[in-house]
Amino acid sequence: MRILHVAAEVHPLVKTGGLADVVGALPPALADLGLDVRLLLPGLPAIVSALQQRREICNFGAQFGASPVRLCIGRIASQPAPVYVIDAPDLYRRGGSPYQAADGSDWPDNLQRFALLGWVAAQLAAGAGDPAWQPAIVHAHDWHAALACAYVRADPRCRSMRTVFTIHNLAFQGLFPAADFGLLGLPQEFMQTEGLEFYGRLSFMKAGLVWADRITTVSPTYAREIATPDYGCGMDGMIRHRAADVSGILNGVDPQVWNPLTDADLPAHFSAQQLAGKGSCKQALQQELGLKPVAGALLFTLVSRLSHQKGIDLLLEALPAMFASGAQLALLGSGDAQLQAALQDLSRRWPGQMGLRIGYDEAMAHRMIAGADALLVPSRFEPCGLTQLYALRYGTLPVVRRTGGLADTVLDGDEAGSTGFIFDAATAPALQGAMQRALLAYARPAHWQAMQRQAMAQDFSWQASARQLALLYQSLS
Repeated sequence: MRILHVAAEVHPLVKTGGLADVVGALPPALADLGLDVRLLLPGLPAIVSALQQRREICNFGAQFGASPVRLCIGRIASQPAPVYVIDAPDLYRRGGSPYQAADGSDWPDNLQRFALLGWVAAQLAAGAGDPAWQPAIVHAHDWHAALACAYVRADPRCRSMRTVFTIHNLAFQGLFPAADFGLLGLPQEFMQTEGLEFYGRLSFMKAGLVWADRITTVSPTYAREIATPDYGCGMDGMIRHRAADVSGILNGVDPQVWNPLTDADLPAHFSAQQLAGKGSCKQALQQELGLKPVAGALLFTLVSRLSHQKGIDLLLEALPAMFASGAQLALLGSGDAQLQAALQDLSRRWPGQMGLRIGYDEAMAHRMIAGADALLVPSRFEPCGLTQLYALRYGTLPVVRRTGGLADTVLDGDEAGSTGFIFDAATAPALQGAMQRALLAYARPAHWQAMQRQAMAQDFSWQASARQLALLYQSLS
């Protein structure tokens, strides 16, 4: 069965969050099951530069304000199958992130940039982009690719085509002025309440929710949560309407990238049976961040966007008491300017106990997760969360709020076979209580090591998730 995955990011070339990790790891896992899987990606600079054995297979001329628009095929190191790349320099060849300029403002032509991504997916589905390879199913990821579902539905050449849409985060909905609908080239009836219209604007996310044959999310709990007003971001009614077509399939971990025995970014390697190397990673991390070299201090880490969703304001309130108890924190992230400034102020007030790095560095993320004792994920909502899965593999016990994929993957510290610590209320006292329980557990070394080994024994590889998705594909054929 031929499957086309459509996305705006792919690890290790372009990454702003967990989406890239999923797109980098899931297609190879599906290929291992015998599926013929290819990727369609926008021609962002890092992707074009990494494309090997490149050749042009189609010239679409001028589309969505860009000229020319070419479709190329080639290879990237992380993927076993050929990859399609949309070469449209007018839309994609620029600095900044895939979605924003260097100053943090959204690119003003994002509607055209990601409409083109969906439109080209539909051309491939219709057999127009590559006559030698036509997919049976188009699988679009998040709002950036969601319009593929609309273009497939609108194209009479695609009547037998099936589509799958994965919600990675419902809070990001691809909203644009309704007046720009004419730029999409879709039939006028697609801009109605039952279509792209969303409270007076147009939403790319709704394209996936309305027209995909099946909808998946990245964890079972999140699939249930988004059907409620508290988590549905205004789209819960539509999720409930499509309930029979919605399923939650937990994300996985790529063992080639996240493995404490082979990770090239670590100063020492370790395993559940041989944990000594983890102590060496902790010592190196303390030295790198200017933390006090105290082996017995519980070292928390947080690797995250700095936002209200991620509970950073809760962390700011809870940290002083933890520092007063002797705990340390290694933090890597960027985002909200006020939260960044507050964290920088806190790090100045607690020298030697808080190491802060603003920005994102993949190698640093590996070192922090390997060197810390516990990982903090105090999110108000979390579709899946990947850092807690990485932390479990590295024996770094997660402290998480009971929501989304966090609830599906962490066993609380008061339970037999526990792997971490869970709190319920989205409040600083609740977070502080869970951190305090981690401190108490850490004071019992034998108990802590038993939890570490239990955590590292968890299997969150992509194989199980890929099998579930393969069954979903088969149900559509």
